[in-house]
Amino acid sequence: MAPLSNGMPPAKKRIAVMTSGGDSPGMNGCVRAVVRKSLSQGCESYCVYEGYEGLVQGGDLIKQMEWGDVRGLLSEGGTSIGTARCKAFTERPGRLRAAKNMIDKGINALIICGGDGSLTGADTFRGEWPGLLEELVSSGEITTAQRNEFQHLNIVGLVGSIDNDFADTDATIGCYSSLARICESVDSIDATASSHQRAFVIEVMGRHCGWLALMAGVSTGADFIFIPENPPAQNWEDQMCGIIKKHREFGKRKTIVIVAEGAHDSELKHITPTQVKDLLSERLKLDTRITTLGHVQRGGTPCAYDRQLATLQGVEAVMAVLEATPETPSKFIAIIENKIIRSPLVEAVALTQEVAKAIAAKDFKRAMDLRGPEFAEYYNAYMTTTSTSLPDLYLPKEKHMKIAIIHIGAPAGGMNSATRAAVAYCLSRGHTPVAIHNGFAGLVRHHGDQPLGSVREVKWLDVEGWISRGGSEIGTNRDLPSKVGMGETADCFSHYEIDGLFIIGGFEAFTALSELRKARPSYPAFRIPMMLLPATISNNVPGTEYSIGSDTCLNALIGYCDAIKQSAAASRRRIFVVETQGGRSGYVATMAALGIGATAVYTPEEGISIQTLARDIQHLRESFAKDQGQNRAGKLILCNEHASDTYTTEVISNMIRTESRGRFESRFAIPGHVQQGGTPSPMDRVRAVRLAVKCIQQIEGYAGMPKEEIVEDPLSMAVIGIKGAHVKFGGMERLENEETNWKDRRPKNESWIRYKSIVDTLSGRPKAEDCCEGCGRLNG
Repeated sequence: MAPLSNGMPPAKKRIAVMTSGGDSPGMNGCVRAVVRKSLSQGCESYCVYEGYEGLVQGGDLIKQMEWGDVRGLLSEGGTSIGTARCKAFTERPGRLRAAKNMIDKGINALIICGGDGSLTGADTFRGEWPGLLEELVSSGEITTAQRNEFQHLNIVGLVGSIDNDFADTDATIGCYSSLARICESVDSIDATASSHQRAFVIEVMGRHCGWLALMAGVSTGADFIFIPENPPAQNWEDQMCGIIKKHREFGKRKTIVIVAEGAHDSELKHITPTQVKDLLSERLKLDTRITTLGHVQRGGTPCAYDRQLATLQGVEAVMAVLEATPETPSKFIAIIENKIIRSPLVEAVALTQEVAKAIAAKDFKRAMDLRGPEFAEYYNAYMTTTSTSLPDLYLPKEKHMKIAIIHIGAPAGGMNSATRAAVAYCLSRGHTPVAIHNGFAGLVRHHGDQPLGSVREVKWLDVEGWISRGGSEIGTNRDLPSKVGMGETADCFSHYEIDGLFIIGGFEAFTALSELRKARPSYPAFRIPMMLLPATISNNVPGTEYSIGSDTCLNALIGYCDAIKQSAAASRRRIFVVETQGGRSGYVATMAALGIGATAVYTPEEGISIQTLARDIQHLRESFAKDQGQNRAGKLILCNEHASDTYTTEVISNMIRTESRGRFESRFAIPGHVQQGGTPSPMDRVRAVRLAVKCIQQIEGYAGMPKEEIVEDPLSMAVIGIKGAHVKFGGMERLENEETNWKDRRPKNESWIRYKSIVDTLSGRPKAEDCCEGCGRLNG
């Protein structure tokens, strides 16, 4: 493109995107989102190939992008536009050439996806920008008019890193995909370790950040972990061997130790997997092996969460560019709990680099503080649910409680993980955990069965291996207390002297808790603290934006859709209509659509009309006409099972086939209960542990309190939820009255609804107001 030289502001914003530093799964999703959002906003879009090297070299390495250039990228790992180390950019002459190349292409905004080094370089580039332009004017390489034209450069950062080592964000693009690789490997090793009663020492990435090691420890139930931020005491050998020996005495057949590659002791002496192996072999006489996962952790298809995060953050980055002023400081796009936010880039980079400095200074408390409260919560949850004897945590006898755990509704990935964490935490505090098998029906009808009733005290070894198991080990049931008998339920509570109830389940569990709350005046046995941890693939429980099991469902569904899309793409002229579960909530359909790049998504909230179908069919006709001869031209439409009583998945597929007039084919697919998933995803595991511990902590806060005072507290019956940037408990009475759509069994205000428009925008789906009259007619 010829340089712009008329002295007027560019007619269009020209936004470039590049990936830099180490690759991470999800980077391609960023590229796709930035390119398509830019084009949808009327901007021109560019990709800088090979990272900063491409920026310095210029020429064909800076390429203008069209809509179809990023088709099919969502499911691909790594980065399709390349990344490379660039020594030239670390020096001013290299940055000078990069500035000249950007001006030659007319680019006035740059979005970089990379780690802290890449983002630091970007901010340095922006800070030097006016001086670089002056130097280019002085040397005659650009004109004064060009300098005036491009005097302001907008920079926005996206953090792509498997280590999750960046400050002021809970997750970086690629970290959960990497964690999934680790968990898959450890789960596989787990089987052989148990078979042979072996110990395995597993080294994971993380030179200055222990996030992968910590989360791997939480999500696999590892016996011991080594992380740089909080090294073990000087007598770590005795500490580790003591814990592992006790686990073996309890009857555990396997031992897993996770070591971050940057692990060290409190004196900064490096701890190697070989040291750990030798210790286990010689002192405990365990048959011990070492597994170093290496770059397996970096590769592979991005998981559902990383696809969603990359897409949402890429869209937000473009909006940040368009809304920026010359005075706006450089931003990066972060996520706190469930909320996408813009944060100052320079401050976050400085805090990120402070962690390594704190570790080097042996200030481990500051290193942990810099990692943020979520990191500390996960660490504490790991310690309390893995170590079997922590005397400092044990409560006085008068504070001990009998806490019942029950599963209600359909099974969801993470139910067992939450149960294991609750049991382990209860035991570490001196409480007595009891499992109610097969829901309220099991409680009332089978509690007195011989030789084994449905109400059973649980020991640590009973649940030790549950962290990675799908389904419900204690059984789950949809029957409500009102169906099996409210009086009978109360009698069982009294008979077993239950002091607190921890419920894990979906909308049926929410309904059950509502019934128990309303029955409190009549039944004193219900005047105890009761907490609900939402666990359902539908993610339709009021009081939370995230439910345990929904991420497992999305991973299973997206894996299924990837295979279907591959078939569709192979034939090039085929579309699949895929039916999703989710009840009367379109969460699963919409979030899966974000993760696979669906052409359209139909939800119960929006419904389906004949006009909508007509517009979408016309869009398909036009789209397939443009795609002629191109690769990756297969398409998917996702349809929630209750989106319409009339236009079912099969009917929609048949309508598309009829109206295609032979130009393309249509098929429908119903994955069914495949969506409930098998092995829980790492995200569902770690969040189940963290939230379960919080629920038991909330319950034990009522220990020793009179029943009358418990009833007066609205949070004595509550739902734990992630809402925006916070984890909070919501009182049942308020949630029932203010936030629940009882008719459709979902929250009144669903946070994910706003993502539906992003699915449409990135697929190029036309809006109703943008269509001509003919688009609203079939056979037109």
